[in-house]
Amino acid sequence: MKAVCPGSFDPITLGHLDIVTRAASQFEEVTILVTANPNKNTGLFTVEERMDLIRKSTAHLHNVKVDTWASLLVDYTTKHGITALVKGLRSSLDYEYELPMAQMNRRLTGVDTFFLLTDEKYGYVSSTLCKEVARFGGDVSGLLPDLVTQALIEKYSQN
Repeated sequence: MKAVCPGSFDPITLGHLDIVTRAASQFEEVTILVTANPNKNTGLFTVEERMDLIRKSTAHLHNVKVDTWASLLVDYTTKHGITALVKGLRSSLDYEYELPMAQMNRRLTGVDTFFLLTDEKYGYVSSTLCKEVARFGGDVSGLLPDLVTQALIEKYSQN
């Protein structure tokens, strides 16, 4: 069974990696799908930079691949024979946001969404919050893969 973990991943966090790692242990193949969220500004990292950081961060997971898509998620799942979406939930707010999308996706193509509860040590971690802390010189080590922390520091030192 193939699954996809969609998101903007700007940048990928240890919380994301925890969800992907757990999904990889349950599914034959997991695709991390970098998507553009129309409700968010363009990202700090380009899509190509995000994909590169994700590939390097998941190199140890042999059944995980990285791709990008800029249209309906269910069109991607249909085109690639994927039958499951995997989403991480940090709180009930995430659930409230994700539930209608999961129901619409199922209605459109029959694809099921599997919700994984975030490990409590990452419950407060988000890409947005990590970027905000790093932008003002705060320490985000332990929240992101080391190579992502370094890339974030370098990105902000350029600005």
